[in-house]
Amino acid sequence: MTTSHLTATAAFATESDQWAAVLRRDRAADNHFFYSVSTTGVYCRPSCPSRRARRDHVRFHATPADAEHAGFRPCKRCRPQQPALAEHRAMAVARACRLIERADELPSLDSLAAAAGMSRFHFHRVFKTVTGLTPRAYAAARRANRVRAELIRRPTVTEAIYEAGYNSNGRFYAAAPGVLGMTPSRFRAGGAGESIQFAVGECSLGAVLVAATHKGVCAITLGDDPDALLCDLQDRFPKARLLGGDAKFEQLVARVIGLVELPTVGVDLPLDVRGTAFQQRVWQALRRIPAGSTASYADIARRLHLPRAVRAVAQACAANPVAVAIPCHRVVRKDGNLSGYRWGVDRKRALLAREARP
Repeated sequence: MTTSHLTATAAFATESDQWAAVLRRDRAADNHFFYSVSTTGVYCRPSCPSRRARRDHVRFHATPADAEHAGFRPCKRCRPQQPALAEHRAMAVARACRLIERADELPSLDSLAAAAGMSRFHFHRVFKTVTGLTPRAYAAARRANRVRAELIRRPTVTEAIYEAGYNSNGRFYAAAPGVLGMTPSRFRAGGAGESIQFAVGECSLGAVLVAATHKGVCAITLGDDPDALLCDLQDRFPKARLLGGDAKFEQLVARVIGLVELPTVGVDLPLDVRGTAFQQRVWQALRRIPAGSTASYADIARRLHLPRAVRAVAQACAANPVAVAIPCHRVVRKDGNLSGYRWGVDRKRALLAREARP
């Protein structure tokens, strides 16, 4: 049982709490308890839209089985013996995801919707709400993962392309820069041939490593141990050619350190960040949070028109490869608590304190 489920269950621990949830038809209470009405002989979910009963006619039950054991039958409107709407939608989307993952070509929207038992437009909306992506974007992300794995496993790039579901070399090579961040052959060789300049500097928050390709900054990491930061970069690009920064690169590092020390000034850095379509959307939203302001994970999800994708937003923040330049430190919990930060909560607190100064 998850922490959130335990918290929700505690919120409906007393009959007074449960009756209040019934009065407001609270969907959050569904599956945490059920109520029956003695005058009708029916039991319902808390969110049931049926006419409200009198309190003295209502009893509460932990499960549908308890209600039926007490002699009540399920309501035909809210169908309490079946999965709740959110659970039903999640199951339908999970089935669609499995169909996408198993198919060589993306199934049509009509066939996915039919498998989910929904209209195509309703299915498209539900799928995006549950996963944070459209069916096409989800398929592209899954195929990108498959091609990465196949490029390592297969003896040739061509075999890897077709095993991953691309039906032509041309289509894949056109998409390769966005999918891999480099050519397939370089990716297959662990980044061999890719040149990445880097340098480690010192700032008031400790060591800072800055790395960049010819396209832009691909990593900004913070820590206490410069060697650990370099090992992390080597793990990300095991066969890339890592080059120490020259005098011009040192100027870039100085700009990054300036961004750490005076975040309210702002520095427009060229970036070369690689992630899924959803991660890119989240990172763009983070860059629109002004210095001195914060937003919750739920706020970001709403701005993306994906109010249920709060957990996915948090995961995208945690995957941010460039500290400060993409200001994931400006994202906090709904209650204002700082929660986690890839480079340490103390650093997050310090950055926010600096931005709050007039």
